[in-house]
Amino acid sequence: MATQPQDLTGLSHLGKTQNTPQQTLETFPNRHAGRPYVVELTTEEFTCLCPATGQPDFAKITIRYVPGPRIVESKSLKLYFWSYRQQGMFHEHLTNKILDDLVQALDPLWCEVIGAFGVRGGIGITVRAAHGKQPAL
Repeated sequence: MATQPQDLTGLSHLGKTQNTPQQTLETFPNRHAGRPYVVELTTEEFTCLCPATGQPDFAKITIRYVPGPRIVESKSLKLYFWSYRQQGMFHEHLTNKILDDLVQALDPLWCEVIGAFGVRGGIGITVRAAHGKQPAL
C-alpha cells in the first residue's frame, strides 16, 4: 500500500530546513504489519561526550528492527542523534537508552542497537542491546 496522506500526520520535521536537536522520535504507520521484515539504519556521524572529561566520543550506531505498528521517521532520528552531542553518558548506558526510546516509540517485534565507539586510550567499545526475540527471516 502506498503512503497515505494521514501517514504524514504528526511528522513535524520532515521537509523543514530549520531544525534543532530533539529527544522526540517521530513515527508513521507500518503498512505491512503482517509481514516480518528488517529495517536497518546506520550512521557513522554520532557524537556524544565523555561524562568524566567532557571530550567528544565518536561512534557508528546501527539500529536493526522488525517493525510492529510504527516505523521511525529518519529525519527525526537524525535530530534525536544530534541531541546527544552535548550529553555526557557512558557508552553502555547510551546504547541502552537509545534502545529504550526506540522500543517506547515503535513497539517493535524485535530491535537491536549497536554502538561501536571509537578507540580511546587504546580501547574500542562496542555495545549491543536488544529487545524481543529476533525472528527468522
